[in-house]
Amino acid sequence: MVIGIFWATVCLLIFLGVLSLDIMGFFSRGNKFQVEGRTILLTGASYGMGRELAKMLSERGANVILVARDVKKLQDALEYAKSFAKNPSTQSFHIISADVTSESENTRLLAEATTWNNGKVPEIVWANAGSAIPQLFIETSIETLRKQMDINYWAAAYLAHKTLKAWLYPETPYPTQDRNQGKIKSEPTRHFIITSSSVAFVNIAGYSPYGPPKSALRGLADSLRSELLMYNGARRSATSTSQAPAPFDVNIHTIYPGTITSPGHKNENETKHQVSHLLESSDPVQSETEAATAVIRGLESGRDMVPTNWLGELMRLSSLGGNPRENIVKDTVGQWLTSILWLFINPDMDGKVWGWGKKEGMPAFKSGK
Repeated sequence: MVIGIFWATVCLLIFLGVLSLDIMGFFSRGNKFQVEGRTILLTGASYGMGRELAKMLSERGANVILVARDVKKLQDALEYAKSFAKNPSTQSFHIISADVTSESENTRLLAEATTWNNGKVPEIVWANAGSAIPQLFIETSIETLRKQMDINYWAAAYLAHKTLKAWLYPETPYPTQDRNQGKIKSEPTRHFIITSSSVAFVNIAGYSPYGPPKSALRGLADSLRSELLMYNGARRSATSTSQAPAPFDVNIHTIYPGTITSPGHKNENETKHQVSHLLESSDPVQSETEAATAVIRGLESGRDMVPTNWLGELMRLSSLGGNPRENIVKDTVGQWLTSILWLFINPDMDGKVWGWGKKEGMPAFKSGK
């Protein structure tokens, strides 16, 4: 029995090591997220992981449009990103102050970005804006629940709706290409990226204002990935219609960060219940730079679902459902292993929440934000 437990532990540690190296991009073959010379629109770019992402995209030669509300923070983030430019003489940078929870503001910011980019919709659009107000559900005001849905779901949904329509059905239709005249013109793939959260895989006590909209983002990304297969397939169809297809494929990517030491995390801790702190006490913590590095490497290795640490990867494996497998062997073995792990993890987490209530008793009602 002891020998069996020992070897099971060894296998698990080896598997976790492989996962960590995979997340960091050490097993990738070639860069599948080329950004040099391309224009990227990035929301939530003024601080936290977004600010680091803007810097890393600049380091790789991208033209970057930074979007957030606070103009001063945007200007600081702009200068920060520009200072790391790979090709300072040719790269361009721009800031747009906007409230991304508004549908009309998303229309405006995409139009401004397109005009600034010489009339072309940015090739890569990244819905990164978000914020967490973790509280117990019944202590959270309905207004806060709605605002959390607005910033953590609708901000990305609005931008996705505007961007995908502009890419696939532009105001000036794409010219029809005659397949009989030779090779069909093809442009580099467009990428729409959504920043969700690892809580989308496993929701826990105290995150009910934040977890549901992030879970909804995962559902949106899954739906869009499936729908875009139709448009990507239409590019290769011999059937002519009144609508010419876009001369490029469109890919959807979803990012699943865990705990990040950022100004946003400090704000979260102001409202977070102690039971949430207890449940997260053993979670890995990343700096803004570490998380952003894992994200970029995941995209460059061609991943559609990109957790930023080993715990997020285990969560992804345990909740794959009908999602495509990135690696049949790794994902199949990982799903099997995590199904066993959850036999122990779930009772432990539930026990901590139940034990808190038993030890502390019925809490006095606190009216949250």
